[in-house]
Amino acid sequence: MEENKSIFDYISKVFTVYGVVILIHVIIGLIVGQDASEMSTLFSLGSEGLAMSTLLQLFALSVIVIVLQTLFLTDKLIKNMSIVPRVIGMFVSVTCAIIVFVVVCKWFPVGDAIAWVGFFVSFAICSCAGIVFSRLREKAENKKMDDALKKFNG
Repeated sequence: MEENKSIFDYISKVFTVYGVVILIHVIIGLIVGQDASEMSTLFSLGSEGLAMSTLLQLFALSVIVIVLQTLFLTDKLIKNMSIVPRVIGMFVSVTCAIIVFVVVCKWFPVGDAIAWVGFFVSFAICSCAGIVFSRLREKAENKKMDDALKKFNG
């Protein structure tokens, strides 16, 4: 399913996820940072920036996401499972990891229903965007391979 990868491939994936997560938080911080600073440790500095603790927490989450992606979406550990249960397992695991961060790091008040709705809506939007980008990349790679095959055969 996947060719052999080096540690640098995984580090690259971690920093790609981390960069996207930071960009999303910067945009949200610019929009609602001051209002959210009272409610969330993620935006403790308001629209002025992200705290070092927040940056480290988001980096740790990025590492966890890539570990889960490697676990569920490659054949390295799970060899006999179809793609649908793998994707579901990955999304459930990532959601659980985020919930642990919400509780432990006090990303937002656990008892606030609106915060949870916001979390699940933003998670769904980001997940859908990731799926769309992955599908577009896969189609582009498939077209490139088809073109190379036609050139080779023809």
